[in-house]
Amino acid sequence: MIRRGERRAQSRFLKTGLCLLAVLFFFSCTLQKRITPARELPHPAGDTAGESQPPAIPLYYLTLVAAGDNLYHDPMMRPPPPGEDYDFTGNYSEIVPYIKDAGLAFINQETLLGGAEFGFSGYPRFNSPRELGAALVWAGFDIVNHANNHVMDKGEKAVFATMDYWDTVPGVRYLGIHRSEEERRRPVIVERNNIRVGFLSYTYGTNGLPVPAGKPWLVALADGKIMAEEMDALRPLCDFLVVSVHWGNEYEHSPNAAQRKTALFLAEHGADLILGHHPHVIQPVETIPKPGGGRTLCYYSLGNFLSAQDRSPRLLGALAYVRVKKEDGNTSIDNSGVIPVVTHYDTGYTNFRVYPLSDYTDDLAQRHWLRQNGKGSDISVSYFTDLAEKIFPAEILAENPFAKEE
Repeated sequence: MIRRGERRAQSRFLKTGLCLLAVLFFFSCTLQKRITPARELPHPAGDTAGESQPPAIPLYYLTLVAAGDNLYHDPMMRPPPPGEDYDFTGNYSEIVPYIKDAGLAFINQETLLGGAEFGFSGYPRFNSPRELGAALVWAGFDIVNHANNHVMDKGEKAVFATMDYWDTVPGVRYLGIHRSEEERRRPVIVERNNIRVGFLSYTYGTNGLPVPAGKPWLVALADGKIMAEEMDALRPLCDFLVVSVHWGNEYEHSPNAAQRKTALFLAEHGADLILGHHPHVIQPVETIPKPGGGRTLCYYSLGNFLSAQDRSPRLLGALAYVRVKKEDGNTSIDNSGVIPVVTHYDTGYTNFRVYPLSDYTDDLAQRHWLRQNGKGSDISVSYFTDLAEKIFPAEILAENPFAKEE
């Protein structure tokens, strides 16, 4: 039997408990409102609460870098010590951070990689050890161009041997040389990060050495009719079209009339990016309006990437840097620039290296063999910097677009 006093105590206890529950419920509701995730916040004015948000627009990026003429002269191919193989990786060790982080990396390989049976030689008829190809792959290059004026230096068998070599290297696509008409008509398209990049390549000629009769497909010569047909066929198949052209006057810093006319022609047929080679010195960068809208980015000449040429202006080259954006199916150039590079070699044409200009020092310049032997007394960091700024506007000069922020 519960006494009256006990019933009063129980009643007070029950009322107190109910009050506490009410307080807790109030604070729980208030706290829940304060921590509601952003995706559950009220919709903006005009929207109906509870409706699903529109899907995000697909957005993709791809970075592409492109190097100029990789031209191997005799001093660069001195025989290795007995029992050792050629190893050219050291030549590119300073530039690797600028290549490997790119989504695609292009180089104009000016010399054949036909193998020892054709003899290793420099100017005027070039053929380089295949270990050079291995060094380029090690450095990060995966698009290799052979449409240039030295492609027939050792005859058609050396061209086929060069293709034989590249066919053994996974992940590398070569341009400008073909085994058949069927192969030439096969589009070169590389897809990275959901962006399909198409490549074509042409050379103005082959130094008077004929392409074999009956095999016009062996080397991609710059024939306007064929170029138009190939570009018009490839353009609908890719998001971004890159055309490499061997053109211009050697050692001249300004593009000639034929280059400008060809660039307009390439823009008319849908090229998004033009990569120019052959002058062995840098030339300007321009954007060219396309007739149907948009613009074509043209690097008239990227100069030498690495060589043993012995005049100061020929030691400064450039890496093209292009950032491609694909948004909601539409592709455009989001950012672009040039990264100046310097060819360095020590006493007696030894220790060849390609350096980004931002990493080159006056101590290295003092040691440069051309400065030592009097052929390049002007060689210095300031000389290369002034030349780069003379050819390229300041806003497109870059150091390392892949550098990580500290």
